[in-house]
Amino acid sequence: MAHLIVTLPGDGIGPEIMPPTLELLRRLGDFEFEEHLFGGASIDAHGTALTDETLAACRRSDAVLLAAVGGPKWDTTDPHKPRPEQGLLGLRRGLGLYANLRPVKPLPALYDASPLRRERIEGTDLLVVRELTGGIYFGEKTRTETSASDLCSYTSEEIERIARTAFEAARSKVSSVDKANVLETSRLWRQVVSELHAREFPQIELEHVLVDNAAMQLVASPRHFDTILTENMFGDILSDEAAMITGSIGMLPSASLGSDGPGMFEPVHGSAPDIAGQGVANPLAMFLSAAMLLRHGLSLASEATAVESAVERALDAGLRTPDLGGGDGTERAAKAVLENL
Repeated sequence: MAHLIVTLPGDGIGPEIMPPTLELLRRLGDFEFEEHLFGGASIDAHGTALTDETLAACRRSDAVLLAAVGGPKWDTTDPHKPRPEQGLLGLRRGLGLYANLRPVKPLPALYDASPLRRERIEGTDLLVVRELTGGIYFGEKTRTETSASDLCSYTSEEIERIARTAFEAARSKVSSVDKANVLETSRLWRQVVSELHAREFPQIELEHVLVDNAAMQLVASPRHFDTILTENMFGDILSDEAAMITGSIGMLPSASLGSDGPGMFEPVHGSAPDIAGQGVANPLAMFLSAAMLLRHGLSLASEATAVESAVERALDAGLRTPDLGGGDGTERAAKAVLENL
């Protein structure tokens, strides 16, 4: 029976990078695709970034493939107006996606595209494991004319389940990132992570790193890290910082997973409205997100490896999109990868 994948092209370059990704997947197996409006496109059509119908479709799918959401058209500071990003939060909550996995592994062909020196990034192969449904993004919010507040809260259960994900994914070491010298949530975080480590994962090395130090080390010595475990907001910031090690945020995939039900797979980059419609968007992060969908969403590991190898071979052969300092557009990039599949 065909695997059902719900596709959410979204906004900006999203509708440009989705079709070649589906062509890639069609070469690898029997998949059924069901497309739905999401983000700004859904706001324009339905007045909300995530409709009940789209959420229901995602729930009954085997996996969700998302391209990009947002853009200046929908930017607003009015708390009563819908924003595309609300669709993302709603989807994470609605599907129970509490773990966000972002691998960061610069490819040798792109070492010189990174703003960091080659000898600094060589051999970097890390995974950011970010808690996705708690913390300050989901806490109670208040707003008056002259003040505003966002509540940051975590329970022991929320911390333990994301920490377990990180320990299970780690090869040898987990770097748990917090701000325990200032924040009570971080002190609880550190306590729960330490207790879980001692109880279930003593064979994995554990270190606690303050978030400001972690940000510094990511630039100074990225090879130091194996698996970075952190809460929602810190993870959001650190994973984007880590993205630049690869030379372009246009290269990074991500997976959002829950305990059961479908996962959601999306590139780390945004909707890039400044280049939408020009045919120059880099589809490689989208292809690599499809690889994560195959591996983590459908347990098709060899097919996932085939995609990753095809991307690496295309880059070795000289493929360079504008964000990587070249002139190859979306169509040429897709063709190069398909030829290497």
